[in-house]
Amino acid sequence: MSDLQEVLQAAVDDGTVPGAVALVARGDRAEVAVAGPMARDSVFRIASSTKPVTAAAVMMLVDDGRIALDDEIRTWLPELASPGVVRTPASPVDDVVAAHRPITVADLLTFRAGWGFPSDFSRPAVAPLLAMMNGDPLRADAGSDAWLATLADIPLLHQPGETWLYNTCADVLGVLVERVAGQPFAGFLAERLFGPLGMADTGFTTSAADRLVDYFRPTPDGGRELVDDGDVWSRPPAFASGAGGLVSTVDDWWAFGRMLLADGADVLSPESVRLMTTDHLTGAQRDASTLFLEGQGWGFGGSVDVAAVDPWNVAGRYGWVGGTGTATHVVPATGTVTVLFSQVAMTGPTPPALMRAFWTCAAG
Repeated sequence: MSDLQEVLQAAVDDGTVPGAVALVARGDRAEVAVAGPMARDSVFRIASSTKPVTAAAVMMLVDDGRIALDDEIRTWLPELASPGVVRTPASPVDDVVAAHRPITVADLLTFRAGWGFPSDFSRPAVAPLLAMMNGDPLRADAGSDAWLATLADIPLLHQPGETWLYNTCADVLGVLVERVAGQPFAGFLAERLFGPLGMADTGFTTSAADRLVDYFRPTPDGGRELVDDGDVWSRPPAFASGAGGLVSTVDDWWAFGRMLLADGADVLSPESVRLMTTDHLTGAQRDASTLFLEGQGWGFGGSVDVAAVDPWNVAGRYGWVGGTGTATHVVPATGTVTVLFSQVAMTGPTPPALMRAFWTCAAG
């Protein structure tokens, strides 16, 4: 039994997860481990591992010359042309001032537009953002236009460009792609990214219901309960979430990771890949975001390692984790792609022990 297989099997044996699939690839060779009632081609809800894919979609439009990083988003998203900003982060949502400047595409990509989740979820301006998620960020009920109109009524927590805030900007980016491209976000991804890369099992729906794994949520007593989402994955969602709406397989995400390591592989320009995988935060912004980033940086759609805090931290490692128990990264320095898909929801932003054990094994 390989070390990778042992890591997964131990998590199944001790009841951490019912099953998991992991892939560690260097070049064209991949080691894959499967534990529990899984298969290599099992389809998982990948949650926030969607975010790097959304960033790549935006950068395709940049490469096309249809949008630029310093463009003001109000050109395509007029609903967000004049956002209010709470006077202080602790202010009530009706105590607002005007934004000092318009929001740009780069603000969204770096999660510094002003909407999103800070370390302190008790801030008044955070509550309406949570409510917009309808309890499940994967299957929001409102269409993209209605979703954006609701967001427009919520004030920014910080001025544009000031602070890194989690999640919401990725959903705005998905709507931005729709408006700029003039087609549904799902269709753009299928045509421009998933098709060319052969990511046949990745999308906002799946026709492979027999391969879609069960998904569980931890309970207060330390157990877990099955999340019954019925047949929602068999039909297009009203809102295709750029923050966390995709399903995928480990081999599909490996294809995406290989593209990044190959400087875009005719899907993205090398410059777009460089921008995606470069830290854009200031030291103060990283320090204010340790709950989510643990001292690391942020590129476009994913974190970027800037400090060797743990054995798996390698300068330039890029990727992200998903709240459904997924972890997806590329390590340009070693030419490595690492993918872990499990099926139990995380209880908070901090990566669980299984992810850390996987990363340690993959770095070995």
